[in-house]
Order: sequence, then structure tokens, then C-alpha cells
Amino acid sequence: MSPTEPKPQAAPGVCPMTGARPGDPAPIAAAPTATHAAAPTASPAPRPRASGSNEPRKTLLLTGASRGIGHATVKRFSAAGWRVITCSRHHFPEECPWGAGPEDHVQVDLSDVDDTVRAIDEIKSRLDGGLIHALVNNAGISPKAPGGGRLNGLETALDDWKTVFQVNFFAPIMLARGLSAELTAAKGSIVNVTSIAGSRVHPFAGAAYATSKAALASLTREMAADFGPLGVRVNAIAPGEIDTAILSPGTDRIVAQIPLRRLGTPDEVAKTIYFLCTENSSYVTGAEIHINGGQHV
Repeated sequence: MSPTEPKPQAAPGVCPMTGARPGDPAPIAAAPTATHAAAPTASPAPRPRASGSNEPRKTLLLTGASRGIGHATVKRFSAAGWRVITCSRHHFPEECPWGAGPEDHVQVDLSDVDDTVRAIDEIKSRLDGGLIHALVNNAGISPKAPGGGRLNGLETALDDWKTVFQVNFFAPIMLARGLSAELTAAKGSIVNVTSIAGSRVHPFAGAAYATSKAALASLTREMAADFGPLGVRVNAIAPGEIDTAILSPGTDRIVAQIPLRRLGTPDEVAKTIYFLCTENSSYVTGAEIHINGGQHV
């Protein structure tokens, strides 16, 4: 999650798959999604296959899909023929033009432990015995002071610290553990979205957000060691300043200090996520890739 992109969670009326609002033109449809009828008793349900391919269609589970990096990730994987299951605290809008429909969207409040556990069971039900080839933990929250200002460690309420860590830190490991069998069977990949704010004090990202992202970077290394023997790779990407619909005031001053002198794009981040979820990165695990135009140097 970019520190300039607060709370990538779907707003009511916004499509969690495409970011579209009512009246927006319909996007080019991805390969059709298989229905989820119960498997016959005599034999398992056939795996959905990618359009024009004899290979079973791969499945991505993505949190935080409604805009910015998440939105670009949906488009990147869908264009490659993947089935994309999204998670959001909001229901799937009826007006969303995305062909996959609500059957590939799971409504969940990741700040609620019990609801996250429930969602894991629902995801397994939606898979109907299928696999998860990639889990991308992109959802994140960053509480702000009145007027949108940064909350430092002295100002952030304890309850806000707990909520931020539940969404940004505990939810990723809960999902990975709860779906470990589906990931292991697929020899899949996990990508945790951290932030440049996790390695330096950032002018916009609050203390709770930054600390949770630093913890998630450390957790990524631990997960790589734990999941590696199971054949599952675990990596992280740490975006810097990314050009999204909502940018914090003063971003232009940061851009002037970035070696490449520009903002990154959501698609540049999505391309890296896709790389980490494919065979092109088959010997990469435990890494945190900085996508910030050299801002970290």
C-alpha cells in the first residue's frame, strides 16, 4: 500500500473488482468465471480452465481491490486469465459491470477476528475444493487526525493501534494460515504489501500504520521460512509514492526528492506483484522489493 493512498477499501457503490461507479463504461470482460454448483458425489468438480488453454485456471485471492494498487492488480491477473476472488468490507455493488459477479467477492471486516475466521470458511466454500495459487494481502488502513493530518505515536488512541494491527498485520497471517492447505496444494505464492513507511518516518503515514508495515515486512521473512518447506513462496513489495486517485497534499515536495523525479503507477506495482506470483520468480522468497523510484536510497 502506498503511504499516499489511504484505506484501499471499497466505498459503497464502487465496484470492488474494477473501481467503476454507476454510469461508468463497462470494462473489457475477462475470461468467464465458472459457477460454483456443488460437486457431484461420484467425482470431483472439474477445475475451471484459462481461456484458450488446457491448463487449469489459476486463482488469486486479493484483499483491498477497489482502487489504486488493488484495482490494477485485478486487471493484471484477469488479463492473464486468472480467476480473481476479492475481499472487502462492503458488499458487491449490483451495478458493477464486472462479469465475475458477486460469486467471486467475499464481504469481510478484516478488523474483526471472528468475521475474518468466518470469511476463510466462506472462501473455502467458494473454491469448492479448488486451489489458491496466489494470496495478495493488500488491504490496509491508516487512521488520520481531524482534517486528515498524520497521527504520531503520542496521539494515536490504543484502540486505533489495535485496529490497524488487526487489518494490516494479523489478517494477512490469519488468511495465510487458514488457507495454507489450498496454497500448499497449488505450490502457491503469498505477497504482502508493505510500504516505504515501514522503513522510515513518513510525513503522511501515521505511526500505527508505519509500525504495522514494518512488522509485516519482518513477518514476511518468518513466513518464507515457515512456508518454504511446503513449497509456498512468501515475499513482500514496499511501494513508495504511487499516483492514485487520492494523493496527500504535499506529495509534490516528496516527488522532487525521488531520484526518478516522478510518482509510480499502480500498474508498475501490479506488474511486480504478478511477477512474484508466477514461475518467473520461482527461486525468490523472503524478499521485500522496493518500488519507489529510488526514494529509499
